[in-house]
Amino acid sequence: MTGRTPARFTADDYRARMERAVHAAGDAGLAGLLVAPGPDLVWLTGYEPPAATERLTLLVLTPDRDPVLVVPALEAPDAAGAAGAPALTLRDWTDGKDPYAATTALLDAGGRYGVSDNAWALHLLNLQKALPDSSYASLTDALPMLRAVKDAAELELMAAVGAAADATFEEIRGVPFAGRRESEVGADLADLLRRFGHSQVDFTIVASGPNGANPHHEVGDRVIEHGDMVVLDFGGLKDGYGSDTSRTVHVGEPTDEERRVHDLVREAQEAGFRAVRPGAACQEVDRAARAVIADAGYGEYFIHRTGHGIGVTTHEPPYMIEGEEQPLVPGMCFSVEPGVYLPGRFGVRIEDIVTVTADGGRRLNDTTREMVVVD
Repeated sequence: MTGRTPARFTADDYRARMERAVHAAGDAGLAGLLVAPGPDLVWLTGYEPPAATERLTLLVLTPDRDPVLVVPALEAPDAAGAAGAPALTLRDWTDGKDPYAATTALLDAGGRYGVSDNAWALHLLNLQKALPDSSYASLTDALPMLRAVKDAAELELMAAVGAAADATFEEIRGVPFAGRRESEVGADLADLLRRFGHSQVDFTIVASGPNGANPHHEVGDRVIEHGDMVVLDFGGLKDGYGSDTSRTVHVGEPTDEERRVHDLVREAQEAGFRAVRPGAACQEVDRAARAVIADAGYGEYFIHRTGHGIGVTTHEPPYMIEGEEQPLVPGMCFSVEPGVYLPGRFGVRIEDIVTVTADGGRRLNDTTREMVVVD
């Protein structure tokens, strides 16, 4: 891991992001964007309001005015302290006043707007009531690539959080597995992620033996036994950016079949990685990994997409899946994570985060993809 803390984003960085978002909205035929509290607001402004506030907070981005953040008066001081605040105009409203009037005054009565996916239905319905001729589209549908391409500073943060996840794996492979519950190993993973700098742990999947055939098993009370294959999949946020890596370990020496399946998934993961290059469609990564598994006769046991985007959330567009024709662009970050899941027996998944470079791809996870034997 690097001992250097990457530079924090400046007001100019947030201003550039908001300008890019406005241009993208125009290209998509939208009159503007309405961004509620959540990852999009943090990415665009650096502001994260109090959790679960019911009071309307909304960033309004339109081409005809500077960005405006509609915010409750009691939270305005916090908003004013956000890194992106100098690039914004704050418009506050007080309890007892109509917050939607403050917002609709900024909008075209007949406009179509992109709305962040986690906006409260209550707020959107009230906007529609006030502007009955307006219409709305989710940002995931209208602008799926809004956060997909990372700049140099974001890539540095992605590399750092990937290194923290790698350090977690290097430590976890040395803890006892046999005779302990999955939940205990999961707790170890969470503690290690935090030790290596994660402020938020999003998931710690520990799927042992037959539980490994369920890709989203997470953790349970099953006691891990000698002879088990164990799928480990873990990640979260460090300095605002996400990690997500999977390795499959074996408690004691594996059988020939277990080693063969593990090698097959490793070869598929390598094929998916080698398919990464600018201009290639996302689905080509899925096809490359899937073909290796299908050709070996295990195609029916690879039951999920090959990958997903990652950034300020651990799952976001683009998706590496058949039918996704979005071309890869340098700076995109996503997982490559094929797997084989044999019901009632065991599963194997190997996952790295990969970023697209000018001439191919670069892994942001560097721990061994060979079979690891644990105690």
